Amino acid sequence: MHIISKRRLTQFWKRFADAETPLRAWHTLVQKRNYANSHEVKADFSSADFLGKGKAVFDIGGNKYRLVVTMRYDLGRVYIRHVSTHEEYDKLVEAKKL
Repeated sequence: MHIISKRRLTQFWKRFADAETPLRAWHTLVQKRNYANSHEVKADFSSADFLGKGKAVFDIGGNKYRLVVTMRYDLGRVYIRHVSTHEEYDKLVEAKKL
């Protein structure tokens, strides 16, 4: 899958250094795959949640952080929407920005 854009990941792990290793691991695995649907993603990431319209939420760093993406299976692309702490994620949910 082509991930757009890794820069959001690197900006986040500059703020939270302990997020770097799990975010790099997520990036490496997803980049090597060509997912056709959410079931294939779930096989690699059992804790992933799917919100509809291709949106997926991944628990990162032992569920310390959240990664929200839009999966475009038809294009082979993953668009990174949000990388956040749980507190930031909860605010996004409350504001209905997901």
